[in-house]
Amino acid sequence: MANSEKYAAVAELKGRFESSTAAVLTEYRGLSVAQISQLRRSLGENAEYAVVKNTLAGIAAREAGIDAFEGKLQGPTAIAFVSGDAVAVAKGLRDFAKENPALVVKGGYMDGAALDEAGIKKLADLESREVLLAKVAGAAQASLSQAAALFQAPLSKTVRTAEALRAKVEETGSDTAADA
Repeated sequence: MANSEKYAAVAELKGRFESSTAAVLTEYRGLSVAQISQLRRSLGENAEYAVVKNTLAGIAAREAGIDAFEGKLQGPTAIAFVSGDAVAVAKGLRDFAKENPALVVKGGYMDGAALDEAGIKKLADLESREVLLAKVAGAAQASLSQAAALFQAPLSKTVRTAEALRAKVEETGSDTAADA
């Protein structure tokens, strides 16, 4: 590879790192081309899975300000550049690795923070973004319902007190009218 091609490859990788919300570093030794194609399909539209040269990926990561891959760029390496939901991509990698143990997740980064293999597994165990948002919305709705009931409690107590007083006045008023 000529120097100009290396500079272009580093610039392209740096751009991918900078435009990604997360990246997951994997070793694909032992996977066939068909299996790698299947992995790319399983990651869906949220990620781009690319085989990279270790030295060039290391330079690009450093230039992008990412130090999460230090010491991990060894052996046949591919990176899943995540542009959407990182949880979905982590789940896709975990599920694929269960069926194809040759895929090894080495680490990654998300939002500027380094993730080790255990961190990516924890990410994969999270529920999807939609489910988490639905839970937050449900909790907010429950809180609002409780607040509405709390604010309505003094009003309902006032209404009950007014009804009791009206009944008392009617009871007292009818006794006074009967005495006259």
